[in-house]
Amino acid sequence: MGKCEQCIIKQFNSLKTLSQEELIRISECKTSRVVKKGEVIFEEGDSLKGIYCIREGICKLTKLSSNGKDQIIKLVVKGELIGQRSLVSDESVNLSAVALNDMEVCFIPKSEIMNDLQKNTAFTFDVLKEMAMDLKEADDIIVNMAQKSVRQRLAETLIYINDNFGTKSDGTLSVLLSREDFANIIGTATESTIRVLSQFKKEDLITTIGKQIKIIDLEGLKRVE
Repeated sequence: MGKCEQCIIKQFNSLKTLSQEELIRISECKTSRVVKKGEVIFEEGDSLKGIYCIREGICKLTKLSSNGKDQIIKLVVKGELIGQRSLVSDESVNLSAVALNDMEVCFIPKSEIMNDLQKNTAFTFDVLKEMAMDLKEADDIIVNMAQKSVRQRLAETLIYINDNFGTKSDGTLSVLLSREDFANIIGTATESTIRVLSQFKKEDLITTIGKQIKIIDLEGLKRVE
């Protein structure tokens, strides 16, 4: 188990504002575990007893909608923290976190984080900034659902994955999502997602290798209406 004060991951989240002494204290009480692909880290309605730091891998944050479908709110990658909002608000978590591939996560107990929030103003400010960014992303999702077509939303999702997660050596997107996952990100039926992906292939915007997707014309995807 790595030490927090020596972990390169801390530079990507609010933990970077903690002192060496604070990081050493957290390191002594945190626990690490491997989360297998498809495994639930926490579920909507759970009462979290700490926060999770993503050391390796990617998970999806989902919200159960009124029609019983999971709406994917965000993809969370290596270096990010999850669960901090429910700790600050002292409420049960309103999202579920599920591993998209094999992951390694570190769990930091609530008592340690709350102690740092109360004593380290730089850390508190950084956590608030991250929460504000989450709210901005949520606002963008609402606007996109209301104002953009399914084609535009799917094109933007493919571009987002390409820009944020990159591609494999064969040019396919490094994050493998099921067609249902894509549907749950853009808020439509799986059948509609499959149909639009087929349209994109006919328009030579993308190609597929099995379940993998390869973007052929990035600029063309940006012009999709």
